This record gives sequence, structure tokens and C-alpha cells, in this order.
Amino acid sequence: MAVADDLAFDPWDQAFVADPYPAYAELRRRGRAVYYERTDQWLVPHHADVSALLRDRRLGRTYQHRFTHEDFGRTAPPPEHEPFRVLNDHGMLDLEPPDHTRIRRLVSKAFTPRTVEALKPYVQNLANDLVAALVDAGGGDLLTDVAEPLPVAVIAEMLGIPESDRAPLRPWSADICGMYELNPSQETAARAVRASVEFSEYLRELIAARRKEPGDDLVSGLIAAHDEGDRLTEQEMISTAVLLLNAGHEATVNATVNGWWALFRNPDQLAALRADHSLIPSAIEELMRYDTPLQLFERWVLDEIEIDGTTIPRGAEIAMLFGSANHDPAVFTDPGRLDLTRKDNPHISFSAGIHYCIGAPLARIELAASMTALLEKAPALTLAAEPKRKPNFVIRGLEGLGVEVG
Repeated sequence: MAVADDLAFDPWDQAFVADPYPAYAELRRRGRAVYYERTDQWLVPHHADVSALLRDRRLGRTYQHRFTHEDFGRTAPPPEHEPFRVLNDHGMLDLEPPDHTRIRRLVSKAFTPRTVEALKPYVQNLANDLVAALVDAGGGDLLTDVAEPLPVAVIAEMLGIPESDRAPLRPWSADICGMYELNPSQETAARAVRASVEFSEYLRELIAARRKEPGDDLVSGLIAAHDEGDRLTEQEMISTAVLLLNAGHEATVNATVNGWWALFRNPDQLAALRADHSLIPSAIEELMRYDTPLQLFERWVLDEIEIDGTTIPRGAEIAMLFGSANHDPAVFTDPGRLDLTRKDNPHISFSAGIHYCIGAPLARIELAASMTALLEKAPALTLAAEPKRKPNFVIRGLEGLGVEVG
């Protein structure tokens, strides 16, 4: 059995977090499924396996639709985590069919191509305004001035959250997402529980208000769908709204700052992009591949599987390494090189299978809008200081990205 304990793979080491890609290469050489005792997980580093397993119905984001904790050989979460668990476990990302299918069908109505396309002018105008303010100030923090407020405002607008109520959204999201890191600390769990309680209470009040006065927003739409006969509990509405807020901006925020940091480190590619804005679509895909915002995605083994002769039993947990898969030389030519003209780019940064990111088209519009605005309004944008990477491994981002407009 291949094991990873003697490898450079160490999600709690800041040198590894800063650049995990050499350790991924070592993992890929070690095997197709490598057991990692520190997290009691099977690490899957190859693109072909990750892509296949994301579509394999023998794996699940949850097991509780089929097994109890005891049946599955797992310990129930601590009682004090209950508010987080209730919130998390009723969102479609952590549900399996038929519940996942039912909720995704309802939510997908808000993410049809026509609906997303109709949002484009709003997204572009907001991106232009945010970048214009950055330019007027002579520079600032690309993270807090552009990357965060753009997608947060867009998803809040879709949900129908008033502008006056949006300040806590990003902190709530950050605290909740801390629980998706490997082996989160007690302090991390306490923050996630507190944020879960506060966010849930806010959304209950919002849902009550929308029941009395419906609007042209997603929360009102979910209420209407429930009233028309589609089963959707209040908890499912709350969990869906939180998931959409979290997933609807985390990837976009981190893709923006990771992407610009990569461009600053590869001046030839930045120069090519500045010279030819038609590269923006392929640049977005390449930047998502090159420094993947979500590095790891977990699944439970519901029925025994085999990977390259290694049997992985029911009850085990698999950690699919998106960042490694996106740097697999079996799929990507010279994967360590940033190439904004890369044509064949089947990255899996938005996942695959039934849990493929429902907001991927919207994320691409947001990324294109902010990139276009920065290229047009700040053509001489430069790095003010080398950024500090967040200590998180699973959700990969920066503490900030200081820039000057030149």
C-alpha cells in the first residue's frame, strides 16, 4: 500500500502551502491512490482518476442517506458542531440524489444561460465602478477593493439581500469555510458554529420578509416553488442560500487574486494579455488551472472500489487533489508553465459530475469583467509588494494583493 507520510505533502506546512505543486508531482510518481494517515484519507493525484471518481456513484459527498455513523464505521460529529452540521448537511453540495436532484433542479432555474447572460451588464458595470475607484485612489488592495466586492454583490443581488445587510456576508462565509480545511481546530469550529447561527438567523428573517413581500430574487423564487408543490424545507432554503453565497464568491475571489499574482510572476504572459484582450477567455481557464482555487475535494466510499490494484473499502474517505490533477503532465503539456494561449485545457477547477459547479458560467463572466476592467482602466497595473499567502490549503488564496496603477 502506498503511503504519503514520508512525502513533502504537508497541508499544515507553510512552505508546502506556498507551492504544493512539487509535492503533487512526487505524489503522482508514488501512485494513483496514496494513503495519508494524518487525515485518514486516500489521496488521488492523477487527472484521469479524479475526473472518473467525480462521476462515480459509488462515492458520495455524504453517507447518511444510506448508513448511520456507526454502520459506516465513523464517529458522529461533536454535539457542539450541530449548528454548522445542520447548515452544511442540508445544502445540495453535501446531499446525494434524490434530495440533491430536487434542490439543484430548483436552483438551476436561476442559473440558466439566459438568466446569467442577463446579469452581464450589471456585472460589467460593477466591475468598472470598482476598478475606477481603485484607479482614482492610485492603487490599493486588489482583494478587498475588487476581487471580493464584485462576486459578493452579484450573488447577494441574486439572493435579494439588501445592500445595507451585506457587510457580514464575507466574514460569515470565511468562518464557515474554515471547516472545509483538513483537521480544523476547535477555534475554527467555534467560529464556524457562531457564523452558522448568525447567518441562519438572518436568512430566517429574510425568508419571513419575502413571504410577506416577494421580490424578483432567488429566495422569493424558492419560496414560490415550495408553495407551488416542490418540497423545500425552510432549512433547505437557508442552506441553499448560504451555499450559493459561499460557493458563489470564494472561487471567484481566489481565482482573481491567484490569477493576477501569477500574471505578475510571469510578465511575458501579462504583456501578451495586455497586447491582446481577445486572450481573456483562454487566460481565465489557464489561470484557474495554473493555481487552482479549490485544491482538494472529498468523497466517501459508499461501495468498495479499486484503483490500480488497490482496494479502497466502504467507509474510507477519498481526497481528490484538484491542484495536482490540473498539473498532471499526462493531460497538460508542460503543466508548470503558464500559457494563456493553451488550447486543450480540460481543468477540473469547477469539479465534474452531478456536483459540477452550477455557478461556473457566472464565475467566468465575473472573472472576465474584472480582468477586462483592469486591463482597460489600469493598463500599467503593478505589484506594490509581494503578497502573503493565506495559511489555508484546501481553499487557496492570498491575504491581500497590493497594487499600484502606475
